[in-house]
Amino acid sequence: MCGIVGYKGKKDACGILIEALKRLEYRGYDSAGIAVWHEGKVEVARKKGKVDELRKVIADGSFTGKMGLAHTRWATHGTPSEHNAHPHKAGDVVVVHNGIIENYIELKERLRKEGHKFLSDTDTEVIPHLIASYLKKGMDFVDAVRSALKELKGSYALGIIRETDKMLIAARKESPLIIGVGAGEYFIASDAPAIINRTKRFIFLEDDDIAIFADGTVRLIDLEGKTVKREIHQVQWSDAMAEKGGFKHFMLKEIFEQPRAISDTLIGRVKEERGEVAFEELKLPDLAKVKKIWMVACGTSYHACMIGKYLFESVLHIPVETDIASEFRYREPILKKDDMLVLVSQSGETADTIAAMKEGKKRGVYTLSICNVLGSTLARDADGVIFTHAGPEIGVASTKAFTTQISVLFLLMLHIGERLGKLNKQDISRYINEIKQIPHKVQSILDMSGQIEEMARRYMVHRDFLYLGRGINYPAVLEGALKLKEISYIHAEAYAAGEMKHGPIALIDENMPVVFVSPHDHTYKKTCSNVEEVISRRGRVLIFTDDPLHEMADRVETFFVLPQTIYALQPILSVVPLQLLAYYIANFLGTDVDQPRNLAKSVTVE
Repeated sequence: MCGIVGYKGKKDACGILIEALKRLEYRGYDSAGIAVWHEGKVEVARKKGKVDELRKVIADGSFTGKMGLAHTRWATHGTPSEHNAHPHKAGDVVVVHNGIIENYIELKERLRKEGHKFLSDTDTEVIPHLIASYLKKGMDFVDAVRSALKELKGSYALGIIRETDKMLIAARKESPLIIGVGAGEYFIASDAPAIINRTKRFIFLEDDDIAIFADGTVRLIDLEGKTVKREIHQVQWSDAMAEKGGFKHFMLKEIFEQPRAISDTLIGRVKEERGEVAFEELKLPDLAKVKKIWMVACGTSYHACMIGKYLFESVLHIPVETDIASEFRYREPILKKDDMLVLVSQSGETADTIAAMKEGKKRGVYTLSICNVLGSTLARDADGVIFTHAGPEIGVASTKAFTTQISVLFLLMLHIGERLGKLNKQDISRYINEIKQIPHKVQSILDMSGQIEEMARRYMVHRDFLYLGRGINYPAVLEGALKLKEISYIHAEAYAAGEMKHGPIALIDENMPVVFVSPHDHTYKKTCSNVEEVISRRGRVLIFTDDPLHEMADRVETFFVLPQTIYALQPILSVVPLQLLAYYIANFLGTDVDQPRNLAKSVTVE
């Protein structure tokens, strides 16, 4: 995910900003840029690639000044390139931005009519142009920024400077931004690691806060210009802790980032008031001719495909075949020219999934990739691409990539349903309303993580687990079992609950924890029967359900209540406590959670 840093003080801004960017490199990025203010002029440099490449550009010493901004970009709009890198400038306004501006197309069209010329493919560039348009109307800098922010829909963390002003402005909405308070100097950053070596005193901005740095002070206001008060917090994080946002491991941080990641994946794509889901620049084939969809992936992404199959078949009644990518081409699949091949991969570099894409292209099939990395092989070479906006995922065991993949498949299902006339605008608006609530519901589960931690403490001594679920939650328990295996090295198997009697039931005794996902859906009674069968064999039952009055609640050892949602979205909620359970067990056992043995983040060999 993009990194922002800013500085205003008495020291050389350029050196501080470059050092801060280097400390954010763990986040992943594709380009970098810097802007330094000095005596009414702003020098800007941008470079595709690493911060060291940017450092070479500014090595001539021309970037001197006591105020500036810098940025590392993880592309969401526009390919990685120098002209798409931040900072962006319009008139004398310079901006760095994290987040996604949902209504940038409408704003860009309006500003073009006013005579503004755009030089990038990004959503960000509308922001300095919008501020500049208000400055032309005679507003001062602060009021122009406030007016512009009121027009932005979506998420943003912003650093803003202007050639003809000595102030730096920062603003935040649904994207993290902090202020570092030093001795006669101030810093802004999207994450603490950038500046933890400079100060341990932080102000954590909240949504709609605007920070104005001028005359050696900082004042906070809201969008209406009213004064806002925020405390200065003293933190005792080490550098390593700061990279992880205070979390012990990247995996735990990424589990807790899921509400934000899902929200970012939705922004700009859902138009609830119009009953639409839109994917910019995605050119699908003639969907009326598509008689079958193939979904191909590996590991966690394959489980997302299994959920996609439930979505497309149950809602759209389009046949879907899921395949493990490493098996796909070796069984000579019967691909027809009018089929559609969907390939899912976090990295976009998974070797077996790329091979499956090549097989599809060889057969003349339309290929659509869903991935998290712009510029990856799948993103470049597939006929179409939809990006998740999970941001960089550093923990090897995938978490936020999985829930954002499900979110994209859900949105794709709505988009195709609308195009084919299988879903009307009222249906789509209802579905959109449900998924927009998912980030808040995921957060409510995370707020109860202490309960999951206590479960982990109770069950960590066991060396075998059985996971059971039905319907759309069967892939969720597959994913839960995979997480436990990956990071704790405990043997765990997952089955469709109806299959328990066909073999796994022989394993159940008083030493076998059995994890059930059992929402109150159309399979509820059947799952209750499965729970009864486990209890009668003295198995230790853990139930995750959305029904606080579940009929087995008083008869099982462990019981956790999930928020309610529609059937199609249940896996996003049911998988989160399973991720936490795996994490806490592994943590108690002392394994290397972020880099489990024998595993790699991106499997680039077959």
